Amino acid sequence: DVQLVESGGGSVQAGGSLRLSCSAPEDTYLSNCVGWFRQYPGKEREGVAAIDSDGRITYGDSVKGRFTISQGNAKNSLFLQMNTLKPEDSAMYYCAADFICTSNLRNYFDYECYNYRGQGTQVTVS
Repeated sequence: DVQLVESGGGSVQAGGSLRLSCSAPEDTYLSNCVGWFRQYPGKEREGVAAIDSDGRITYGDSVKGRFTISQGNAKNSLFLQMNTLKPEDSAMYYCAADFICTSNLRNYFDYECYNYRGQGTQVTVS
């Protein structure tokens, strides 16, 4: 299985910004749907943002207008620009790729629908 690597997390004050990166091996093309998820302690992962195979972007309601998902030109990287961060954005953030489910909005935000996953990067907003 392909292991994705997240980076860019850290501690920031409320109102600040962070840019998360997700990288795959050079020879891995992140096609189909890709996404970012986050997980609070004791809770299941929730979808934050996703790009489907047609390039359409979906955001979770709590991050709309503040977060921006994008892919690198080489298509083996994924980014999440997070602005106007709030304490409730504090969580472990994960990227995911290689979508294996039926294409619909519900599945884009289902972590189990992705084969490629990373270990996560912690974001703390105070």
